[in-house]
Amino acid sequence: MATRQGLDSSIVNRLGADEQALFLAVKAEFDTDIVRVWTGIDDLTIDTETYTGAGQLLSISNVEESTDLKSAGLSVGISGMDTTVLNLALTENYQNRFITLYLGYLMGKTNEVAGTLVLFKGRMTTLTVTDTPQGSNISINAENRLIDLDRPSNFRYTKESQNFLHNGDTGFNRVASLQDKEIVWGKQSDTGSGGTGSGSNSRAATIARNRAEEWKKS
Repeated sequence: MATRQGLDSSIVNRLGADEQALFLAVKAEFDTDIVRVWTGIDDLTIDTETYTGAGQLLSISNVEESTDLKSAGLSVGISGMDTTVLNLALTENYQNRFITLYLGYLMGKTNEVAGTLVLFKGRMTTLTVTDTPQGSNISINAENRLIDLDRPSNFRYTKESQNFLHNGDTGFNRVASLQDKEIVWGKQSDTGSGGTGSGSNSRAATIARNRAEEWKKS
């Protein structure tokens, strides 16, 4: 893990320490609000953002990481949370919204963050709410961003696709006309010398200019 991208010196030093105070933090980005919780108690500040302590009420599945270019999912469970989180789970559009899992280190036994790294970032796929006598349990399943590599793209390098993505862009307007476009760059000389004669060059230049004029008018 010490060679992983995005690790600063504070994290690398902590990896080699004899005693480590680790924590996990989850950031779920809904449309109207962002839920931030971590595995400790009280509030915790990460990059000027406040995370609410969930303690043992927050459960996180194993995070898989390998050298293979593949997607590995994540499950996050939150138990007994307040009505704010429950309302977001019941009313918000959650699919394809970002969720980020951080691994961090604390300074001793305080709530001061020594450093963090992104352990997982992906998109929420399913969200399940289960009612129990102790409260509501919320389970979120997410897929890694690499899952996008498995999704087929319906876009093509055409005028229509480009205008759908960027209305008014003319960069692909002439792609269709290129399919049958004949561009003559030169013609072998008829003098038999094996080279390209001046007459041939003149004819080729004239043809090229005509093609260029047609291109401008198309």
